[in-house]
Amino acid sequence: MAFLVSGTLRVAAQIADAQDSLGRKGKYSVQGPRVALTLSSPEVSASTVAILESVFQTLGFESCQRREAPVQDFLEELTGFREQLDAHGAPVGCVLVALVAPNGQLRQPQRLVRELSGCEALRGCPKVFLLLSSAPGAAPKPGTFLTGLSELCGRCPHWSLLQLLTEVFCRTAGESSGATCPVLQSSLRGALCLGDVEPWGPEPEPSPGAQYDLSRDRAALCLAVIRDRPGAQRDVEALGGLCQTLGFETTLRTDPTAQAFQEELAQFQEQLDARRSPVSCALVALMAHGGPQGQLLGADGKEVRPEALVRELSHCRALRGCPKIFLLQACRGGHRDAGMGPTALPWFWRWLRAPPATPSDLCRCNSSGGFTPGSCDQADILMVYAAAEGCVAYRDEKGSDFIQTLVEVLRATPEGDLLELLTEVNRQVCELDVRGPDCNERRKACLEIRSSLRRRLCLQA
Repeated sequence: MAFLVSGTLRVAAQIADAQDSLGRKGKYSVQGPRVALTLSSPEVSASTVAILESVFQTLGFESCQRREAPVQDFLEELTGFREQLDAHGAPVGCVLVALVAPNGQLRQPQRLVRELSGCEALRGCPKVFLLLSSAPGAAPKPGTFLTGLSELCGRCPHWSLLQLLTEVFCRTAGESSGATCPVLQSSLRGALCLGDVEPWGPEPEPSPGAQYDLSRDRAALCLAVIRDRPGAQRDVEALGGLCQTLGFETTLRTDPTAQAFQEELAQFQEQLDARRSPVSCALVALMAHGGPQGQLLGADGKEVRPEALVRELSHCRALRGCPKIFLLQACRGGHRDAGMGPTALPWFWRWLRAPPATPSDLCRCNSSGGFTPGSCDQADILMVYAAAEGCVAYRDEKGSDFIQTLVEVLRATPEGDLLELLTEVNRQVCELDVRGPDCNERRKACLEIRSSLRRRLCLQA
């Protein structure tokens, strides 16, 4: 999900997908009609709707519907939209839904997203959600996000959606003087290009100004609970080697208690602020068992919220305007994803013909509780979760799928855009089969990426 505050407009976008829409490795082939829907409350201005329709048309959406209803009826309206798509029978290439309402009224947007994700006509199609709301006491109206997105969609049709949003986020944060920033949440498994161009064509090199300057020092902190977590030591060694290759000065602490997690982050921040030489990037890896609501469990079994750790580093003066990367290898709930059945996705059988999966160790989780997002007004932060919200993260004696795949992909292409590389990491993780220690059934995992980066980030030393 992407959160943005721009003047009186808050925008959120969530991107979800299914594997079989990837026409070629790492790329979506968006075939079939593109359908867009604007679902708005009566307070929404006509100018906002007009800009949204302009964006939809620029992106090649042939069908653009608008429905107006009170916020409490949004779920019913989306149910009707889903039934309409299923009744049509024809396949859909992509769907884009904009939900617009006054601030604070879209209290459970995930319910709306889940409603549409169950649409059979959209099985295997990328789904993009924009959640727009106004500041308190104001009606939703156009802002930097929508106007910038409309302009870039027409001028740069060859850019991927992640590239477009990163550039729009940069403009939005610039016009708001850093007071507001966007956060993108993605579970995409390939590059998604909505322009009228070949999606697997070569992309032009970005200008130097569109990329973070990482010419100064780089610092990394790894806090890992090793005790009772088979394979965790392998993850620490693999990630440590990668950080060294990428030029990070790394600090490692093993088996921290919940309080030590916070203390080590605070000390890391103080050390960065006290450095004589400037820092251009920071990376923090947090590895532990996960609690039922997405908490991290220290070696003492006590809980600490990952959002609190992120806020701690966001206050670092030395990292102002610099990218801050957080890697979280931990469970976020107790749900075990069985994946899609063979009748829906033929590629499932190809996975079954792969070598037997190795039984994996689950992080300790008690229920599939949700995750409460942290503050959405902090820029230049990238968080990568090893599991989707409410789900378990898998690991065996060889290490976790997330960390081991991440290291492999970044070693192979260190010069690539990090967001695009993480999308490739997610694709590979999603294709893996794992078996939990509680049963012999095969399970699936999917990463979650949250980004408020405002420029292209390349970690090559």
